[in-house]
Amino acid sequence: MDVVLPCLDEAEALPWVLERIPPGWRALVVDNGSTDGSADIARALGATVVREERRGFGAACHAGLSAATADVVCFCDCDASLDPGDLVPFVRRVLAGEADLVLGRRRPQTRGAWPPHARAGNLALSRLLRRRTGLRLHDLGPLRAARREDLLGLGLTDRRSGYPLQMVVRAADEGWRIAEYDVPYRPRTGDSKVTGTWRGTWQAVRDMSRVLSETAVAEKGVHA
Repeated sequence: MDVVLPCLDEAEALPWVLERIPPGWRALVVDNGSTDGSADIARALGATVVREERRGFGAACHAGLSAATADVVCFCDCDASLDPGDLVPFVRRVLAGEADLVLGRRRPQTRGAWPPHARAGNLALSRLLRRRTGLRLHDLGPLRAARREDLLGLGLTDRRSGYPLQMVVRAADEGWRIAEYDVPYRPRTGDSKVTGTWRGTWQAVRDMSRVLSETAVAEKGVHA
C-alpha cells in the first residue's frame, strides 16, 4: 500500500508519523515547499519524497496520488494528529469489497485536539454535503483509502482545500460505497497551516463551498 502524506514544514512531526507506517507499506511524503528540512528528514527515515512546487493541500495530495503505484492508496495528514497505522482496517474493507472509499471519522482524544472553529466548519460542510449528495457523513477528515485507478478516474481538479470534499462528492455521484471508520484524533504537532485559525478555517470552508457550487452547476448542465 502507498500512504500519501502532504507535507509543509512538518520536521517535528515526521519521525512520529513515519514510525507508524504499517510494515510493508510505502510512505510518499509530498514536500509542498518546506523550509525546515522536512524532505531530508523524510528521506533519512526511509520515505519516498515527492516534490510539488504548486502550493495547496489538493496539489500535494494529487501529486502523491499520481506518484503512487499501489492498488490501494491511503491519505493521512503529516502533523501527528492522526496515526497512519489506523488505516489498516480501511484497506481491509476496500480489498474485501465492502467499500469503495473509507473515511476516518475523527474522535478527539483531548479537548484541544479539534478547535471549535475547525469543528464548526466541518459540521457546516457535512450538512452541505448531505444536502448535495444525501450522504450522512459526520466528518470530511483527511484519513482515507480507496483504489488508485478509481481515484484517478474521478478526474479531481481542485488543488486547494476543496480536494478532499471534491473526492467525496464525485465518488458519491459515481455511486461509490462510502464508509466511515472512527479514528483517534490528537493535538497536532506544530502550527496548523489550514484550520489552526479562524481565517484558515474560513478559507477552507470557502474552498469547499466552491467545490459544492461548481459541482451543482455541472450537474444542472448535464441534465439540462
